[in-house]
Amino acid sequence: MALRLASIVEVLQGELCGDPQLLITGLAPLESAGPEDLSFLNNPKYQQQLAASRAGCVIVAPAMRSAALKRGACIIADQPYLYYARLTQLWKKSLPQPPGPRLHPSAVIDPEALVDATATVGPLCVVERGARIGAGSVLKSRVTVGEYCVVGERCILHSGVVLGADGFGFAPNAGAWEKIEQLGAVRIGNDVEIGANTCIDRGALQDTVIGNGVKLDNLIQIGHNVQIGAHTAMAGCAGVAGSAVIGAHCTIGGAANVLGHLTLADHVHISANSMVTRSIHKPGQYTGFFPIDENAAWEKNAATLKQLHSLRERIKALEKMIEGTKT
Repeated sequence: MALRLASIVEVLQGELCGDPQLLITGLAPLESAGPEDLSFLNNPKYQQQLAASRAGCVIVAPAMRSAALKRGACIIADQPYLYYARLTQLWKKSLPQPPGPRLHPSAVIDPEALVDATATVGPLCVVERGARIGAGSVLKSRVTVGEYCVVGERCILHSGVVLGADGFGFAPNAGAWEKIEQLGAVRIGNDVEIGANTCIDRGALQDTVIGNGVKLDNLIQIGHNVQIGAHTAMAGCAGVAGSAVIGAHCTIGGAANVLGHLTLADHVHISANSMVTRSIHKPGQYTGFFPIDENAAWEKNAATLKQLHSLRERIKALEKMIEGTKT
């Protein structure tokens, strides 16, 4: 597999400084790239790696033009990371595609399910009654799409994804639990990508809804009746409890959790490992976790936290006392 620089720039644009006939045989990070590799620099703090890189060509921002030219060939792009993303897409399209059936013979597709003629269903997948798979969508191996769940167009569901398992609903009954049947479904918008072994529960009464362009990493749990707005992205091991509403263009860091029935506005960004315990109505970055420390120090600080309220009251009392002495 190889592409000439001229071919890359012809498709992706950008300003090429260097030999357009240079043959690129791979994409690689700055530190490990060789003379036939194409790399990129997105963060100026890695200028030292740029100078030392053996890459045949490097994608850089206009501000890095001089530094890049001192090193060798470069492609000038306003957004190097975005250019790199589109380069990976171009590269994958140029790879030879292994032949194979559109619907793998081991897949189980209910006669009452609708799978678009351009969709691909991989090995050991299950598409249950009344489910619908949209145009251009790809289901990797062992994906399960439950009854009446809908997958939009151009979606990618990675191995082990489960759409439409029952939400966690039980009513207490004399010390035992009575099952609440989950009567909704899951609706996935267009251009959604869902990572391996992520589970999205069907709604109790109304559907669980994932908006257009949402990106979910591996091992994420989405509870019943959750709504996630367009182009929100969530990193691995995050969890969203039932009936939470997350806005558009949000990001949820790895292993963060959102409690049930909360609302997050558009453009809310939650740091990794944070626990969201209240609704957030203002866009911005939010962090909620106790910083890691040596265990002994952590225990002392945790014990101090428990006393904060009483300390606050004592300080207020002292302030009143001091004010009284002034008068």
